[in-house]
Amino acid sequence: MSRRVEEATLWMYRGIWGVLTRWFRVPSEPPSLPVGAGEQVRSFRPANGFLRYLKFKFWMALVIIDLAILAAWSALLIVFPVIGFLLAPVAFAIAVLPDVVAYVAIHLRYDTTWYVFSDRSLRIRRGIWVIHETTITFENIQNVSVNSGPLERFFGISNVTLDTAGGGQSGSKGEGSKSATNYHQGMIEGIDNVHEIRTLILNRVRHSRSAGLGDEAGSAGWSPAHVEVLREIRDELQTH
Repeated sequence: MSRRVEEATLWMYRGIWGVLTRWFRVPSEPPSLPVGAGEQVRSFRPANGFLRYLKFKFWMALVIIDLAILAAWSALLIVFPVIGFLLAPVAFAIAVLPDVVAYVAIHLRYDTTWYVFSDRSLRIRRGIWVIHETTITFENIQNVSVNSGPLERFFGISNVTLDTAGGGQSGSKGEGSKSATNYHQGMIEGIDNVHEIRTLILNRVRHSRSAGLGDEAGSAGWSPAHVEVLREIRDELQTH
């Protein structure tokens, strides 16, 4: 029996989901990144726990909304039995059809989410109707943080948030006021190997910064002490 259920589920995924992904033009391959000679590219999707997490939130919202619709229809049926009986198909459609659409959207969201790493940058792709791609170079990353709520921890997933330096400053002029750098954020959500990914990102950030300054400094004949001072000056300028 379990084998038949598994086969039916697989048929549904390849059939119905296949039609929908072609309809929404969901890319079947991860996005590409420009790489140099000898560079390696790693691509992956969120963990399976992320899909279970999205479905759980969906079913919780579904129960609340459908109970509200059922309560409204029951009240109408009690007060106006004939009208309530005639509107039963409408109430059923309002309760069920959005649930089907939302359930499909959850799978499409999961299928369209990709994370791609190269030695120099990473690219995040997500979206259903409109595909969004964000490319972040490791050299521009200012902060890497890990966060997860109680529900996410229950499903064994976490998120990695990347703060990157923006292209402008904001702030009011006047005595004692300071201009604040605009920051952009990228999020790698729903992964179950968060510490591995965080370590990977931090290592590539350090490598990108040391390579960007150390190679030029070494070719100029500067000593390691001079290189370290220049790095401190660079990091200080990037935080202001």
